[in-house]
Amino acid sequence: MFNPSQFETLEQIETFLTAADVFSLDHGVPRAQKAQWLRDRLLHFRYRDLSRLKQGFLRRFFGVITGYSPAQISRHIRTYRDGKPVRILQRRHRFPAVYIPSDIELLAETDNLHGRLNGAAMTNIMEEEYARGDRRYERLRGISLSRLYDLRGKRRYVECALTIEKTKPTQRAIGERRKPEPSGEPGFLRVDTVHQGDLGKEKGVYHINHVDEVTQWEVIVAVEQISEECMEPALGEAFSLVPFCIRNFHSDNGGEYINDVVHQFLVRWKAKQTKGRPRHSNDNGLAETKNGAIIRKHMGYRHIPQPFASRISKFYREHLIPYLNFHRPCAFPKIEMLPNGKKKITYPKENYRTPYEKLKSLPNWQRYLRLGVTPEMLEAQAKAKTPNQAAKDMQQAKQELLKIIGDSGTFPPSLIQ
Repeated sequence: MFNPSQFETLEQIETFLTAADVFSLDHGVPRAQKAQWLRDRLLHFRYRDLSRLKQGFLRRFFGVITGYSPAQISRHIRTYRDGKPVRILQRRHRFPAVYIPSDIELLAETDNLHGRLNGAAMTNIMEEEYARGDRRYERLRGISLSRLYDLRGKRRYVECALTIEKTKPTQRAIGERRKPEPSGEPGFLRVDTVHQGDLGKEKGVYHINHVDEVTQWEVIVAVEQISEECMEPALGEAFSLVPFCIRNFHSDNGGEYINDVVHQFLVRWKAKQTKGRPRHSNDNGLAETKNGAIIRKHMGYRHIPQPFASRISKFYREHLIPYLNFHRPCAFPKIEMLPNGKKKITYPKENYRTPYEKLKSLPNWQRYLRLGVTPEMLEAQAKAKTPNQAAKDMQQAKQELLKIIGDSGTFPPSLIQ
């Protein structure tokens, strides 16, 4: 069709157009060849000297042969009339690619290990991985938050990313109803209970979540029941995993905390007990936040039978607690007092730290450590693994735990029958 000898006269073109209505042409010809052919045809037929009727024939003919739209054909004719050269290749400005597909895959891999934290926390982890010697993070370590969230929306990232009875109030004269005032010192624990759900009349395990208000040091213990007999050894295990002295124990008004057994336990540890105030739901807001961001995120919402409590506590003690306190960054607020007396709370990127880093940032932080815990012990535990290594080991241990729970079956025999 691009052979000039095939169309020497307008009559040949008219005959061709009549036949072209019953078939279509393949327009997979290089742009340069089509543009040059169109210019040669305009010169051959002396397009500017033709009548409007014959020009219309040629326009239709050009469209059938080249596949150009009427606007494209008009631009070629305009350059012909103005005596300008044919613009075959267009140079368009393109920004250089900063993040290559392997960077997107690495971001998805890191997000999968840490459970897709927010952007500021992930940049903190990637900077730490680069500082530890992982050169794959050379470009990602300086990524902006907006660009990070943009990469999370890419198709390649989506292909690699992973997508998993109320407390009864009691009236007891135990504990003081007030909000704790730590004054920047660690040792003020916020405590809450997370129930793993019921299956019929069968109760699931309970998670006791302890979070320090200043450093966000977190310790979780799983128990079969929240009775007084189970709570005392659980609290003893949790307190032994906190590296600093416990000065305050703050909880809601649940009966598992407001009882004589827990009260005497706290007296032996020389810790003061406080409880939430009416109409002040934010008194225990830090623990409530960690319930969703940590426990529900890793353990889910499905029913887990009570006999697995000891195995879950072992997973917490050996994998999840070290990961949370030494490798997972937390957001710490920056509070500014405005002229009108209100507080402005922001979370700048430089305030993202692990609980251990926050503890070390406190003035003379060694004096808060309890007997038997040394700074060298904590530093060795922090340097034992990189953030990715700790997250990978934790995820592997969690998958093994969930597989054991799933293989054993979650339905009691009474319901199966």
